[in-house]
Amino acid sequence: MPMKSKVLLNAGGMASLLAALLHLAVIAGGPDWYRFFGAGEEMAKMAEQNSWYPALLTLMISSLLAAAAMYAFSGAGLIARLPWQRPVLCVITGVYLFRAVYGVLFLLIAGHFPLLQQVTERPVFMLVSSLICLAVGLSYFLGVRSHWHRLS
Repeated sequence: MPMKSKVLLNAGGMASLLAALLHLAVIAGGPDWYRFFGAGEEMAKMAEQNSWYPALLTLMISSLLAAAAMYAFSGAGLIARLPWQRPVLCVITGVYLFRAVYGVLFLLIAGHFPLLQQVTERPVFMLVSSLICLAVGLSYFLGVRSHWHRLS
C-alpha cells in the first residue's frame, strides 16, 4: 500500500479518534462544555437538569466517530480488515464532507431565515468545525482514492 494513502487514512483515523474522545470529555465536562463545543443552549440546559438525553446522544456520536477511526485504521492496514470496508469508508468520507459543506452553507443562508438564528450565534465555531470536517473528509477521500482497488 502506498505510504501516502496510509498517512492520509491514519490522519483521518486519528482525527476521528480525537473527536470521539473529545465528545466523551464533553459528557464529563457537563453543561458548560456542551455550550463551549457548540451543542446549543437547549442541550446544555437539559444537561443541567440531569437529563439522560444529552449524554446518550453525545455517547452515540462518540461511538460513531470511534468506529470511523477504526475503519480508517483498518483501511490503512494498521488493524484487521473490517467488514464492508470500501462502502463504509465511502459513507464516512461523505458524512465528513457533507458536514463541512452544510456548516458553511448554513452560515451563508442563516441570516435570511429566522429559524436558523441559532447557527449564527456561534459563527466562528461553525466555520472552524466545518473546516476541520473538510480536512478530515479530504484525508479520508484521498486515502481511500489512492488505493481503492485494495479496499474491495
